[in-house]
Amino acid sequence: MTSQDEKNELDPNQGGDPNKKTYNKQANGRALETANAHVNDRELKLYGSCFCPFVQRVWISLELKGLDYEYVEVDVYRKPKLLLDINPRGLVPALRHGDWGSYESTVLMEYLEDLQQGRALLPKSPKLRAESRLWSDHINRHIIPNFYKYLQAQDADDQVKFANEFKEQIAKVVEAADPTGPFFLGAEMSFVDVQFAPWIVRMAKVLTPYRGWPEPEPGRWATWVHAVMESEPVLKTTSGDQLYLDSYERYAENRPNTSKVRDAINSGGGLP
Repeated sequence: MTSQDEKNELDPNQGGDPNKKTYNKQANGRALETANAHVNDRELKLYGSCFCPFVQRVWISLELKGLDYEYVEVDVYRKPKLLLDINPRGLVPALRHGDWGSYESTVLMEYLEDLQQGRALLPKSPKLRAESRLWSDHINRHIIPNFYKYLQAQDADDQVKFANEFKEQIAKVVEAADPTGPFFLGAEMSFVDVQFAPWIVRMAKVLTPYRGWPEPEPGRWATWVHAVMESEPVLKTTSGDQLYLDSYERYAENRPNTSKVRDAINSGGGLP
């Protein structure tokens, strides 16, 4: 293969450098075992990419609910037609249920709730349901953007600034959580835990190696982190550490062509 051919094989976010890591295109470890257990054609199909935290939200929901589904790995940066048919923007996660499809992770989690199949993730109490939606919105508006600001920051002072802002936003949702736990509403994993879980995983697997994010000190936050990280639906949808190191190197270096999330955060906007 000529050097030009090699460059043509590179992903755009590698910037023409074959030594740069790029996103993984297949799960591994427990996540691959789970994907392989859900390859048969089913009416309910999740289209996802193994590195994507928004996909993992929906995947955890499906596992926690015990629903019968098919998992379809797609290369989101090459936007296959089967994905564009559901989401014209070509983003994951996308869900097809029979001849109907939709997208956006929180919307899909709400849809799975509305099916009233399997275990409910939102409580019966209207007040607690409202609280759960309120803190899920906090995670989407404040915690996730600060995760990416912190990871993408190249200047040391900016990293300190965004780390502190990230901690402050986490502290707010921890303060609102059930004081005993271990999960947000108490003994069982529910909607808010699933909303937060993929970023709790990536704090350990991405922020710690790339930004020196510390282990949680003993207390309510550490209890919550441990419960989420050790829950079976999270373990079953999580790949090995190297997949996340490879896939998030492009964010840690704030490379062009990384993702719409990266571009939105850099422009000062919310999630795309």
